Amino acid sequence: MIKGKQLFFLLCALSLFAACKKTEKVSVEEDNILNLPSTPYDYEQLTLPVYLTTNFLLGPGQNAAADNDNTPPDNIVTNNGATLGRVLFYDKSLSVNGTISCASCHKQDFGFSDDRVLSAGFNGGNTRRHSMSLINARWYDRGRFFWDERAESLEAQVLMPFQDPVEMGMTLDQVVSVVRSKSYYPGLFEKAFGTDEVTSDRISKALAQFVRSIVSVNSKYDEGRKQVNVPINNFPNFTVSENNGKDIFFKPIPAGGGGCIGCHSTEAFINPDNGTTNNGLDSISTTDLGVFESIKNPAFLGTFKVHTLKSIALTAPYMHDGRFASLEEVVEHYNSGIKNHPNLGPALKDPQGQPVRLNLTVQQKTDLVNFLKTLTDESIKNDVRFSDPFK
Repeated sequence: MIKGKQLFFLLCALSLFAACKKTEKVSVEEDNILNLPSTPYDYEQLTLPVYLTTNFLLGPGQNAAADNDNTPPDNIVTNNGATLGRVLFYDKSLSVNGTISCASCHKQDFGFSDDRVLSAGFNGGNTRRHSMSLINARWYDRGRFFWDERAESLEAQVLMPFQDPVEMGMTLDQVVSVVRSKSYYPGLFEKAFGTDEVTSDRISKALAQFVRSIVSVNSKYDEGRKQVNVPINNFPNFTVSENNGKDIFFKPIPAGGGGCIGCHSTEAFINPDNGTTNNGLDSISTTDLGVFESIKNPAFLGTFKVHTLKSIALTAPYMHDGRFASLEEVVEHYNSGIKNHPNLGPALKDPQGQPVRLNLTVQQKTDLVNFLKTLTDESIKNDVRFSDPFK
């Protein structure tokens, strides 16, 4: 008969055995956790419609989206490189407590932005600014990233969230160490770079390749644009309201439009050349000074990077601080709410130097919102190439 003390030790031994078996099982599962295709998805063959490779003279300062490609010569997108980048992008083990990945703040379902006003970091803290969409990041010719453009390149930007004390809480040495410890990375690095050596530079390059591969060409706008010679013509697949909204978007303000194309330029709807601007959200800058915080030039006080409009219906809330919950609120801001900030962008001033008032009718505002929704590329949020490989 097993006595009480013997029974106690037996139970302890069984519990320890069970715990060891459980840990072993997790380790085995970790080795097979990735769901990657045997042949990499195609990230290299980016087939662009002609209106993204040709300048259709949309107005002063306009050019073709493809002319603004910020891909450096030493980091061309490859299938294996972007595949590695995809895994890194979704890997939560690269945060200090294994709870946050890049995809936690840049969610595929929300146009690689976040439905939260401020994103949650590894310890429950909030990021300082709203998560900017990654769609069409490739077409930003200046190549600078974050709302305040503090990152000089995409390759620099992708490493910063790892090291942010709120977002992921790591050091680069820790990130490299964790990547080296995971059994699923050596083969991916070897395919991407020729050897399985793990460095922060290679992590940076792979992540940047993945982000640059997220290009939108399948919205309702794209479908209609293929059927006309120039973008100002009515699109056959648009409703009357959508075509009217398109007219407002493209027409300059003196001609009765909104002049929106002036800042959201090219037909990728991103501002590639003109840099940061102030769009009159506030009359003065107090808690967030924008670009001024990094370069200390008064001309950049309260200025921020211009956001892409592709898949804009997926990326609410809007602006660098997420203050607007809907596109209707955004349109109303530009219609009647622009504040006279000292650095207000020239495009948002009337001939007297005051904030412009569009005075759009209720129907015109509805038309503009309806047009903006046509820029949404539903295929982006369902594209398996950009999905979570750990599912």
